[in-house]
Formats: sequence, C-alpha cells, structure tokens
Amino acid sequence: MKPQDILKEKSSLWIFGYGSLVWKPNFVYKEATLDISKDTKDASGMEMTSTEETRKIVSAVLTGKHVGVAYEVTGPQIEESLQYLNIREVMMGGYITEVMEFTPRESDQSSHLALVYIATPDNPIYLGPASDTEIAAQIATCQGSTGLNLEYLVRLAEFMRLYCPEVEDHHLFAIEEHALNLVRRGTESPMQRSVLVGAK
Repeated sequence: MKPQDILKEKSSLWIFGYGSLVWKPNFVYKEATLDISKDTKDASGMEMTSTEETRKIVSAVLTGKHVGVAYEVTGPQIEESLQYLNIREVMMGGYITEVMEFTPRESDQSSHLALVYIATPDNPIYLGPASDTEIAAQIATCQGSTGLNLEYLVRLAEFMRLYCPEVEDHHLFAIEEHALNLVRRGTESPMQRSVLVGAK
C-alpha cells in the first residue's frame, strides 16, 4: 500500500516515529502509543544517515521488529503534521515514506497501519557503515540545525531504557558510552553540559 492510499477519506492517521520522533515529535497529536512493527521488510534501510553536520541513529531492533512511538493525528492535525514532517524528515533528512503495520505494545488494541519515514542506502546523505567509536567521535563534536547530535543520542538512549528496558541495544548504548566519555574527557560546551546533566 502506498502512502497516498492510506490518506484517502481518512479522518485519522497513525504516524510511526523512531529516533528523534520518540522524544521530540513537535507536532500536535491526539494519542501516542508505544508500538512494535510487525513487518520489517520495508524497514531494512533504517540505517544511520547524515547531513554534512549530523549523523542519526535509529531505534532498537528486537527480534527483527522496530520499537518506537505511534502518534494518532485527526482532522486538521493530519495536514499540519504531514506538512511539518515533510520538511523535517523528507526535505531535510532525505527520508522516504512507507506504510507499515504496527502493534500497540501494552494494550489490547488491534494492529494498525501507520506512515513511517525510512532512511535507505539510496539516501544521498547516507554515510555508509562505521565503527561505534567512529560514530561516537562524530556525534560528540557535531551539531546540526536542530541541535546537538549528542542530545539526539542521549535522549534516544534514555527513551529505550525507560520504555523498553528489556531491549538490549548494544550498538546504541555502546555509541552513547563512547560519545559521553569523549565529551567528558574534553572541555564540554555549555550546550553539551546541559545534555550531560542526568545522562548515564
């Protein structure tokens, strides 16, 4: 199913978020629920991406299933959220949109279709594979137009620990540990210091 098909004559829409969308959606929504994707066939491209200044890390994968937050938008919220996310995720991030099936994690609700923004290897700002220490070094020293890379990393790790304590995302947590050690060994900026407060 194509994204435009899910929007036809819909009074509500689910948008699945991972990465910064789990802690900083920045759009108005009716409801939010912790979700797990049922089919990762179209999510295989959820890799680290980067602009000239920013590298991003995706959320954890548990037994092939992606964990994130699904937001329900209704009425005028649909157009407003899609316009905002088109700029944030598609134009600035180079993501593509797909429709996938998701299951609310801690409720008896049935599965639902949701719009998801996916980074693929075809993304012109995809950097390719790198080691944990290489990624951490870039994150520790760079920032983009929306803020510090370090904040992106720390907030995502905090989300996973708080809402998905059973998920052991060794890749994410290893990068976080390396990045925090690098910043703490150096002279952190006031902005970095604010991120470090309460960090693991």
